[in-house]
Amino acid sequence: MFGLVLLLVSCAEQESDNRKWYKGNLHTHSYWSDGDEFPEMVMDWYKTRDYDFVALTDHNILAEGEKWITVRKGRIYEDAFQKYLDKYGEQWVTYKNDTGRIQVKLKTYAEYKTMFEDEGFLIIQSEEISDKFDGKPVHMNATNLKTLITPQGGESVTQVMQRNVDAVLQQRESTGIPMFPHLNHPNFHYAVTIQDIIDLRGERFFEVYNGHPQVHNYGDSTRPGTEYMWDMINIAYHRKNQPFLYGLATDDSHNYHLFGGEYSNAGRGWVMVLADSLSPASLIQAMEAGNFYATTGVILDEVKIALDALHVKVNEEPGVKYEIRFIGATAQDQNTRVLKSVNATNASIELLDSYIFVRAKIISDKVQENPFQDGDFETAWTQPVGK
Repeated sequence: MFGLVLLLVSCAEQESDNRKWYKGNLHTHSYWSDGDEFPEMVMDWYKTRDYDFVALTDHNILAEGEKWITVRKGRIYEDAFQKYLDKYGEQWVTYKNDTGRIQVKLKTYAEYKTMFEDEGFLIIQSEEISDKFDGKPVHMNATNLKTLITPQGGESVTQVMQRNVDAVLQQRESTGIPMFPHLNHPNFHYAVTIQDIIDLRGERFFEVYNGHPQVHNYGDSTRPGTEYMWDMINIAYHRKNQPFLYGLATDDSHNYHLFGGEYSNAGRGWVMVLADSLSPASLIQAMEAGNFYATTGVILDEVKIALDALHVKVNEEPGVKYEIRFIGATAQDQNTRVLKSVNATNASIELLDSYIFVRAKIISDKVQENPFQDGDFETAWTQPVGK
């Protein structure tokens, strides 16, 4: 079974490969749900920081139709509105004063997307389908959605997830437009277990890293972190002859004016996708082939399979040291282990027949700015590959 399909086997193929790396965030919020900023300002934040694409994923809503918000009380939010007004002007911003409070009509996806896409920046219409079971939050993103999907419900956590996955895949089939679901922050309220995900069908992506302060990426003394979950799920998927689950890093950004570990800020995690072009179809095709990696700051020049080996090359930052860990399992293993570890910026591992899968984790000694957890080092994760 193959995961990542960066098969750059010969020099001729490498020379003819015109794919590029595109930087994107697939989990972003705005005033359309529980974010605290206007969508244009959110998109501008990402664009000016060299992101190539962003999916706006507000809860159970698409940015369409008419919606007004009341600017929150307080200098921070009132000043933020004034910055919005100053940036885009009276002819763009529709607002009014009502009993001393400022009310603003939000711009729709159709209205603001051309403002950015004309400049080579892609905004992907998406939704965070926010469901629940027995009080447990069960959230799944739908990327490149065309029409709103309401939470499907169910009689267990797995059934809730499965019904929402199926709804996205059914819309994809009926429209012929590429789109995909992904499972968000499984450890948010510790709502989703390893077994819940193992029992799913048709889900190819989940968040191995999410920048929200309440999602417990690292688990606790009795419950596993998301990276351990990822490996256990993929061991189970291999035994079921089911395609590997791929790992995303996302911001889950909500807060754009207050910063620190207690806030859900932008810029903490993203994906780098190796694709033919900056279009939803090309990006989704590349991601479904595993041609991407997740990161909180480490940038890779190369991830490829050649001559039955996985090769990783880091885009080295001056003064920063890197450890490349190749993590994997054999059919006899109950868990993954570090198969090889190298303190370097360039490393390879042979894909032996005995390996179920191998993935790389690249850890730098550079502390992440405004991290999910104090002391986090910038890290990248490649996708699992099997021979």
